[in-house]
This record gives sequence, structure tokens and C-alpha cells, in this order.
Amino acid sequence: MKNKIEKLLPVALLVAVVALDQVTKQLVVANIPVHSVGASFFGDFLRIVLVYNTGVAFSIGQGSGEIVRLILFKILPIVALGFVMAFYFLSDKITRLQRWAICGVVGGGIGNIIDRVFNPHGVIDFIDVKFYGLFGFERWPTFNIADSAVVVCGILLFVSVMLSKGGEGAEK
Repeated sequence: MKNKIEKLLPVALLVAVVALDQVTKQLVVANIPVHSVGASFFGDFLRIVLVYNTGVAFSIGQGSGEIVRLILFKILPIVALGFVMAFYFLSDKITRLQRWAICGVVGGGIGNIIDRVFNPHGVIDFIDVKFYGLFGFERWPTFNIADSAVVVCGILLFVSVMLSKGGEGAEK
């Protein structure tokens, strides 16, 4: 029973990420015109704006054809998330931290897939951060809660896997 609870509890994070992502996106769409600044914080460091992204990260693939976007940005991610969740529930080798991180990544993935499938304009992005010219960006590409969950939990998962691999190597 304990094993089932340890596997099911992190799913609450997945649900929370999807819910928070979708609620914030709908609030932005309802209150901010497209391509305009709805609010600024800390001068212009952080802005809430509304943009639509028909591509993936950094708008990659935005100009791709409809069939390519259907396969690469809708069908393939749904299949991949299905495999990840199957692995999640079938494996007993995933640590507790890795389970939480996986659910955060999957929650973010689902949040953006919902937009890709049900929003004809594309993924709703609204968090705009000043980047001071680093890596050639005056402003970081606009993102959303789902993107944040994928990045933060993805880094956490990567570090956790690397540290667990290091521990295995030391034991051998």
C-alpha cells in the first residue's frame, strides 16, 4: 500500500501544474490584448504579456507545415508522455524525488499539449523577463507556467539521476 501512495502522491503535482497553467493562461487571455503588456514589475524586468506560439521552445518550428506540427508537436508528445507515465507507474527503481520531478515535467507537457490541441492560435505564453543582452536576448523568449515546470523539474530530474548514478558507481 505504501508503494502505491508513493506513486500516486506526486501525481497531485502533475494535476496542480496543469490546473495552474490553464487557469493563468485563461486569466491572461481574458484580460490582456495580444502583443500588449498587461502588467510590469520591477521596472520592466518582469512583464505579463499575451503571445501565441505555434512552435515549440523558442518558437522553433513555428513556420512548419500543418502535418509536421500535428505529428511533431501534438501526436509525438502525447505518445512520449504516455510512455513516461507508463514507466513511472511500472518502475520501482525511481526515487521519490525523481517521481515528483517526472510529474512536474509531465504536468507541464500536458499543459502545453492542451493548448496545442484545443487552441487554434497555439500555446499561450505570457511571462516576459528582461535578459540584459545575455546570449543575444534583450528579453528571454516569453513562456508560461507549464514551461517553467518542465524546466525546473527537468533540471531537478537530471541532477537527481546524475547524483544517483554517481552513488551507484561509488558503491561498485
